[in-house]
Amino acid sequence: MKKTFLAIAVLLLGCQTSTSPEVVTYDIKDFFDNISIYGGYFSSDEEKLIYSSNESGIYNVYEVALSSKSVTKLSSSEQESFFVRSYVPNSTDFIYSADQGGNEINHLYLQKRDGITIDLTPGEKEKSIFYKWSQDNAFLYYLSNKRDSRYFDLYKMEVDEWEPILVYENKDNFSLSEISNNEQYLLLSKAVTTSENNFYLFDVTQGQSIEIATLPGSYSSAGFSNDNKSFYYITDIEKEFSYLRKYDIQTGESSVVFETNWDVMYSYASKNEKFRIIGINEDGKNSLQVIDMVSNKPVTFPSFDDADITGITISESEQKIRLSVGSSKMPNDLFVYDLNETSLVQLTTSLNPVIDSKNLVKAEVVRYASFDGLEIPGIYYKPLNATSQNKVPALVWVHGGPGGQSRMNFNPLIQYLTNNGYAILAVNNRGSSGYGKSFYKMDDKNHGEKDLQDCIWGKKWLQELEYIDTERIGIIGGSYGGYMTMAAMTFTPEEFSVGVNIFGVTNWIRTLKSIPSFWEASRKALYDELGDPYSQDSIRLKKISPLFHAERVKNPVMVLQGANDPRVLQVESDEIVAELEKNEIPVEYVVFEDEGHGFRKKENQIEGYRQIKDFLDYYLKSPPTIPANKKRID
Repeated sequence: MKKTFLAIAVLLLGCQTSTSPEVVTYDIKDFFDNISIYGGYFSSDEEKLIYSSNESGIYNVYEVALSSKSVTKLSSSEQESFFVRSYVPNSTDFIYSADQGGNEINHLYLQKRDGITIDLTPGEKEKSIFYKWSQDNAFLYYLSNKRDSRYFDLYKMEVDEWEPILVYENKDNFSLSEISNNEQYLLLSKAVTTSENNFYLFDVTQGQSIEIATLPGSYSSAGFSNDNKSFYYITDIEKEFSYLRKYDIQTGESSVVFETNWDVMYSYASKNEKFRIIGINEDGKNSLQVIDMVSNKPVTFPSFDDADITGITISESEQKIRLSVGSSKMPNDLFVYDLNETSLVQLTTSLNPVIDSKNLVKAEVVRYASFDGLEIPGIYYKPLNATSQNKVPALVWVHGGPGGQSRMNFNPLIQYLTNNGYAILAVNNRGSSGYGKSFYKMDDKNHGEKDLQDCIWGKKWLQELEYIDTERIGIIGGSYGGYMTMAAMTFTPEEFSVGVNIFGVTNWIRTLKSIPSFWEASRKALYDELGDPYSQDSIRLKKISPLFHAERVKNPVMVLQGANDPRVLQVESDEIVAELEKNEIPVEYVVFEDEGHGFRKKENQIEGYRQIKDFLDYYLKSPPTIPANKKRID
């Protein structure tokens, strides 16, 4: 693995030190010896679960027996992360996806238990997405852009034959939402904006479509009924929050199935429609309901104290349920609940045993007024040792997007920084998802302006806390959050003492012109929200791009970047670093040659995130008394 470091100084940290009698602090390696788990799918005999875990340093595939809890490692990748999608029905073989170095050109692979691996989608530039198995388990459905890199067609492969069969050729730039069991109907959508789309029921046999989106709004599929006579969908038409509806294909009538005062994120039925699962975005955390479709009553699960059920899979027999359970201070673990025996079994333990969760911070939801009185929600982490006598530095944390959301899940970098004495306010500025469609639209063609003010007023909220050192507040974020970091350091240079930009956009004109071809379905919607770089919008896009105003930056900046990032190209970070160096602003730069848009390898996470803390310790926690244009030398 090759890394490039410009203006980097690394401090050596001890494994454990004590900042106070009450709080033990941990090294970055301790936090990344926690395990991150993806998925959890039942075997055909329902005696095992298959999942991906980064226990080895990157994501590999593992299998756990439900009875003995014994774990078997099924893959041994050392370069690329493997994300398992499913067992092959009635087999111990499995399907996983992987890209190359973070380039997001994912292929689907068949891993056989005799050790043979087959690339099912071997096109050099073919991006493929696992969709589902057919109701009878005879076929694998998947999406692929091999015909045209801009559009995803629907294919199927017969199990054991594994030859692609075209099901639907997507010539009109639709996004496939669902296919009925008899393959007669498709649900298709076309983005209008990032908050609105058209939604169609397409009859394959007739070659005709009916538009379901008769009113402007957001629409997404929640599955066809097994008898192919109806389908479910999630929409926000005439409402502030998304809710669940059912549509009768013969009559064309629809009715409300479920709604609450938060967004319904997703919904689907179990194999034989005994249960319907509904996922709700409830103030920054997952709230799950499983409804018995016969009694129409919710299924009761055991309580998990301060943790939440963040994910769920129901077995084909509909007798066992896989639960992913975690919280802001506990990484997700896998549990299986047996409905017949009403028994619960924990299968994994993801928290590093070196770490006592009592030394971690439980996040809390807070709200504060922005410059115009708008209420801004946030997720707040207060260091355990922060008091009016022991004032601590703070960071405003900005999520990705635009349109993302900071949530109440486990974030090892946030816990690492908080454990080491940094208060963190993860702002959900206007334009964030989860707080209604009006709030979501508030930053359209307004990025780097009102949303930036929301971050600054988050800083002001922090300054009102008696245990915060009001002169030591920085800003940090990744992707869109990285852009907001650089916007803050550029356009409001006096507000934040430091900025940490993790693969953030610095030149909107170039980024919007270089959108990956496989994002073609959402290109127009992105241009509608952010601006069309080929139009007069380019004037405003240049105005809000930090690269063109870098001479205004006054305070130290750190930049981290993946060389294979297809979303925010490395040149974005190269150029802003060069400008800051030209202007003699302290800047530190880390490039990982084997990463993309997000760092997956533990060794890179440890290296990069340790240096974030070193940078913050030097420039924020104990700011030097040397001239501002001098870099630190360790």
